[in-house]
Amino acid sequence: MNFLSTIVTFENLHEVRRLFHWGPIIALSVIAICSTMAIIDSIIWYWPLDTTGGSINFIMLINWTVLILYNYFNAMFVGPGYIPLGWKPETQHVIQYLQYCIVCQGYKSPRSHHCRKCNRCVMKMDHHCPWINNCCGHLNHAYFTSFLLLAPLGCSHAAIIFIMTMYTQLYERISFGWSTVKIDMSAVRQFQPLMPFSVPAFAATLFALGLALGTTIAVGMLFFIQMKVILRNKTSIESWIEEKAKDRIQHYQTEEEFIFPYDLGSRWLNFKQVFTWSGTPKGNGIVWPVHPKCHQHTLTIEQLKQKADKRVRSQVQYQVVEDYNGACCPLNKGIQAFFRTPCTEEPRIPLSKGDIILATRGTKWWMYGDKVLNEEKLRAGDRVRGWFPRRCVEKCHYDTAAGDGAGDKKVN
Repeated sequence: MNFLSTIVTFENLHEVRRLFHWGPIIALSVIAICSTMAIIDSIIWYWPLDTTGGSINFIMLINWTVLILYNYFNAMFVGPGYIPLGWKPETQHVIQYLQYCIVCQGYKSPRSHHCRKCNRCVMKMDHHCPWINNCCGHLNHAYFTSFLLLAPLGCSHAAIIFIMTMYTQLYERISFGWSTVKIDMSAVRQFQPLMPFSVPAFAATLFALGLALGTTIAVGMLFFIQMKVILRNKTSIESWIEEKAKDRIQHYQTEEEFIFPYDLGSRWLNFKQVFTWSGTPKGNGIVWPVHPKCHQHTLTIEQLKQKADKRVRSQVQYQVVEDYNGACCPLNKGIQAFFRTPCTEEPRIPLSKGDIILATRGTKWWMYGDKVLNEEKLRAGDRVRGWFPRRCVEKCHYDTAAGDGAGDKKVN
């Protein structure tokens, strides 16, 4: 039991429910298909008990599977780390620099954000990943990134096995004009086990090859995106905050300079903040090492400025003119709205005629915003926000939110 606890850490037994979600089901199915077919094809192509090369090939294949699952399950079950419910800083005067979370009934520490899926404030939140059905954050960022590295490497190895198995088996059976292609397989064929390579086996290998190549490309791209932010000691959310800080300063033409506070000036130092030999990242998830010209609340102060600016510049009132049931891909809202639904797990909100929406962002066919609620629901802390088709709303003619602040300069 002690051995199992070192492989996967369960914060609570109910965390197992994370497996019962479309993301882990698909991810684990891809791992199972690619691993199983690679093991079978290895036996057909390069018998592991007959040659040293075959043994190394087989051991490496098993190794990839174990390492991928180890990091995947740790990313899922260790979790990102959560800010304690009702948390507040020890020093009272810094409360003015922090955002308050109504749901968690506490303040958000620096670098933390509230996740609507997890329904908690997450330490150093990067994003909510549907493939692990959990957030990627402070405690599991290294596990998640290691998984993104190992999955393409393992799939690349499996893809080579699939290609060589199909080549060696089809070369002996059917002529596809490959008479000029000669590959010396004498060392591999010293022993050929009695495992037939039938048409179903060929189809299964071809399908597994497609999964392996697709995973290598897609997950490999995600790995490079993650490493880009890790080497700058950022998260995906913080990269976006930094971009908005530059936009805010340029828009209001202030003389302030925004320095990202958590970049330690060295890629190696930034790397070591996430990756450690123990697997546990440095820090407690609340207090962080910062740039010499910054302090613990440089980023949170910038977030408060951006939220105030957002209320002035971004929120525009819209009135609902068409009912909407909250479907992800509505059939009755136009072909473009159906096929260009936002590729995100953010919620869709049902609308009724006459509702008022404060829109904050959108695409050509969809918009995102908050539904204006009555005073009773606001006092209770309720909030309804999400995506809805653009054709369901029209801009309120009496709305002056954007116009009143458009020409004003913010005093910082």
